[in-house]
Amino acid sequence: MGPGSAAHRQEALPRVRDTRERVVQEIKVNKWFKLPLATLGSYVAPRSAAFSPAADPAGSDMSGNWRISTFNGALLAAYFIPAWTIAAFKIVISPIHGLYERPNISLALFVSDHLQLSGMATVRVALLLALGRMTVVAFLAVFLVFITRASTRRSGGCDEALGMALAIGSVMSFAGVLMASQAGEMAALRLHAAELLMMLGTVIVMLIERPAQPQPGAASAGLTLQQT
Repeated sequence: MGPGSAAHRQEALPRVRDTRERVVQEIKVNKWFKLPLATLGSYVAPRSAAFSPAADPAGSDMSGNWRISTFNGALLAAYFIPAWTIAAFKIVISPIHGLYERPNISLALFVSDHLQLSGMATVRVALLLALGRMTVVAFLAVFLVFITRASTRRSGGCDEALGMALAIGSVMSFAGVLMASQAGEMAALRLHAAELLMMLGTVIVMLIERPAQPQPGAASAGLTLQQT
């Protein structure tokens, strides 16, 4: 190391000192100023709670409210409400013509082949079928209204309406499968079998799914917010 490097090092030392003094001056605060603990907690605690992953009530609420059976029931309602409403509406407009549509033809063939009812009795049977379909649609619509509330989804209060719709719809679809197999109508048989399997799948999910567990942190968080 020569004299040139030593001279360069001596010239660099004042620059380092100036830089350190400038940084100290930039971050220097009034040492006589003391922030009260209450005010300090109001600034620090909300920030730490905001960045805490456990203090996100919206995310935990959305992830814990929607169960598999609830989501599956909503998908079933999206299919059965329009499909069965249209089938029942066609029967109401024209009972005989609507009874011989594909969703209802299995009952029409069974009645004409085995029961040999009169025209007026066939109209009554068609209207009863439309009433049964609209009953299932009504329970599914009530289920959709119930699942719009997070507290109802958590407590499982929407399961009764879905259970009634699945019970009535499963019986009607199973009867449709039997009558379509007796009449030899394969298109109606496939339709009723598909609807029956969809309903039974939801019933199995509801039976094996555990009830929603209450979140202990939600009540304490709400009480803390009310106190503040």
